[in-house]
Amino acid sequence: MTAEPPMYVPAFSMKQRVTLMANKYELIAANPDGSDGALLAFAQQKRMAFKEQVTFYTDDTKTQPVFSFKARKTIDLGSGYDVFDGGGQTIGWFKKEFGKSLLRSSWQLSAPGVDANGTERNPTIAVLRRVWDFVPFVGEIPLPFIFHFDFTEAGSGRPVLSVERRMSIRDRYRITVQDQRLDFRVAAAMTVALDALQSR
Repeated sequence: MTAEPPMYVPAFSMKQRVTLMANKYELIAANPDGSDGALLAFAQQKRMAFKEQVTFYTDDTKTQPVFSFKARKTIDLGSGYDVFDGGGQTIGWFKKEFGKSLLRSSWQLSAPGVDANGTERNPTIAVLRRVWDFVPFVGEIPLPFIFHFDFTEAGSGRPVLSVERRMSIRDRYRITVQDQRLDFRVAAAMTVALDALQSR
């Protein structure tokens, strides 16, 4: 069976809607002029549940799943997460590097033909975020810092993926995929993980 070609989307945005019981994510295509285009996928992650799996659907009716990511081990989340297409086939994986993330969050990202390393762009903001999390009560307040992640190809250092958080009442991210080999579904899963799993 021949593997399907990657679904390449050069730029899209992610909007987060926070409700009492769940975080809801909308992945939206970016038009050439930078405005919002069509809805590409919708995901929901229950806030009080374990965060080991997130399923993406065509829209917020959640009737047609199109891809997902899931932790390899629910106890050891450091073992990584696999990304699956709608048929359950693995199309990529990502993993947080906890040792490197003590001061500056770092991730590994892999898909067919792509192996990349991602880190927070600004080391100063990375430290400030950690201080914010440790202050009693204050750590429960949404982060006031804008932070970005850049993923580059292992070895060559070429840009692969950039995730930029925008300042707004609701979390909003702008995603640029520089590497055409990176499937949108893997990029989208990584983007949601950066928001939903960042404190894990």
